[in-house]
Amino acid sequence: MTDQTTPETDAFAAAWDEPQKSALSQAELNKLTDDLIEALKTVYDPEIPVDIYELGLIYKVDVNDDRDVIIDMTLTAPGCPVAGEMPGWVEDAVTKVDGVKSAKANLVFDPPWDSSKMSDEAKLALNMF
Repeated sequence: MTDQTTPETDAFAAAWDEPQKSALSQAELNKLTDDLIEALKTVYDPEIPVDIYELGLIYKVDVNDDRDVIIDMTLTAPGCPVAGEMPGWVEDAVTKVDGVKSAKANLVFDPPWDSSKMSDEAKLALNMF
């Protein structure tokens, strides 16, 4: 049997020799999730005395294996006076979490926010029960 190489087998061999990135373990992901939630709870809507996590303004948090964090968030209203500033506040809070490499907060308005997205804790703080 002769040793034949093709571009496909060469590419496979090269990929095989590359060091593989280590994925986050479940324990690391759990700790990072808890730390991210705590960081998000430090950011408040200045017009409402409740943090943005409990208000339900955080729609999605993605963390890749490189520990880059991408957050989809909304505002209580599209015309919110801090619309230009709040994503920066969120990015600043998240990048302070130990091990986070970078953070990007994206404003989304679909689905629109409403009070049903608030936690019971937020509703209690705002006397909405």
